[in-house]
Amino acid sequence: MPPILHLSIPVRDLAEARAFYVDALGCTATRTRDGFCDVWFFGMQVTLQDRPDEAGLVPGGSRHFGVTLSRAEFDDVIERVTAHQVAWLVPVTTDDAGQPSEQTKAKMADPSGNVIEFKTYPDPVAALELDPVAGAADLGR
Repeated sequence: MPPILHLSIPVRDLAEARAFYVDALGCTATRTRDGFCDVWFFGMQVTLQDRPDEAGLVPGGSRHFGVTLSRAEFDDVIERVTAHQVAWLVPVTTDDAGQPSEQTKAKMADPSGNVIEFKTYPDPVAALELDPVAGAADLGR
């Protein structure tokens, strides 16, 4: 079995959070138990913990999680989130256009204030400065 990355985050309202991740982001809902539920976030298991006292936006959005997608997948997510009228903390921007480090990204917050970043790279191996042989193999996992 390949590794499954797992992240657990606090949310203020479990039903609201689950609906957001499923409806606005297109995640698949999986198991639900008292006090938590899981969503499949682009290949990562995200556990939404019913912990309203711990939820809240961190100023500046420096603490965040995210996903790097193909350009087509990135565009689909941006379109889906925009259709759900979610406010962007950082709108879609492109850094280092035309350079090996080029990246297009955007950040938003879920209803509980957890910041999520979406990125795409024309050449992820170059942008992430990965070893061309080992790095390319790691991206295929």
